Amino acid sequence: MVKLRLKRCGRKQRAVYRIVAIDVRSRREGRDLRKVGFYDPIKNQTYLNVPAILYFLERGAQPTVRVSDILKRAEIFKEFRLNQIKFN
Repeated sequence: MVKLRLKRCGRKQRAVYRIVAIDVRSRREGRDLRKVGFYDPIKNQTYLNVPAILYFLERGAQPTVRVSDILKRAEIFKEFRLNQIKFN
């Protein structure tokens, strides 16, 4: 099973996170399948690769709670629902 979750980067007391598609059994800093975004909680900046995120969501990837909050803020789930309706 694949999850969309945060991978910690940056230095001590200055964490930034990559949003990655990763196997459930991998640890937090483990090898990811693909990098699909970037999140900086200090500056509150987000970069998302929307086509890659939609690709993984369509194939059953489950976002973690924090990643789903980020995706909701960016309104990714609206696009995901539109794609589901379009192809069904």
